[in-house]
Amino acid sequence: MKTLGLLGGMSWESTTTYYQEINRRVRQVQGGLHSAKCIVFSFDFAEIEALQHAGEWDEAGKMLDEASHKLKLAGADAIVLCTNTMHMVSGGIEAASHLPLIHITDPTAESIRKAGFSCVALLGTRFTMEKDFYKSRLADKHGLRVIVPGAEGRDAVHSIIYKELCNGIVTEDSREVYRAIIRDLARAGAQCLILGCTEIGLLVNAAGSELPIFDTAKIHAYAAADWAMDEAD
Repeated sequence: MKTLGLLGGMSWESTTTYYQEINRRVRQVQGGLHSAKCIVFSFDFAEIEALQHAGEWDEAGKMLDEASHKLKLAGADAIVLCTNTMHMVSGGIEAASHLPLIHITDPTAESIRKAGFSCVALLGTRFTMEKDFYKSRLADKHGLRVIVPGAEGRDAVHSIIYKELCNGIVTEDSREVYRAIIRDLARAGAQCLILGCTEIGLLVNAAGSELPIFDTAKIHAYAAADWAMDEAD
């Protein structure tokens, strides 16, 4: 089994989901007491968040590059960036680490296509919903039409992520806000929903969504585990 290098801590709440789901997948496939070989570099998310909201994306990208290089030195065979938003500045990771990056959007899009959907709703941070790096990969590489909430909905989704979910706070009021936004996206023509922030799964599940959901954290974690177990790579 190959060793996964996890770039986590953005936030640590969702990084725990990655660790759990990667190991669950290995146990599901290999059985017994098998578990994944993982090395975790966990950031202080306050530092990353400050750079995000200051627009200092190049500096944030340099931090990812440096951390990925450290994971390479520690023995990782591939990099798993345990967050959606920071994939915006993931372009230097492979060059810095000389390791493959298992990109979060690709297994998500493949799962959506396999299920027969072509028009997706996307919830995430404001950066993920508004900037082009995520939506264009879904559209250009995988042929998916992407719908995001209106300005008010984007503000609400973003605020709940940073003020509540990243702090482990889950409330019924916020869950209902998300449900209302999802209903609007379904009326706009979305066939399914991408949880495009790795924390949103703390708040939204299949029982609370009008649309079929694709949880990027779980899909990404399973893809990483499968890569690690694939002796052909």
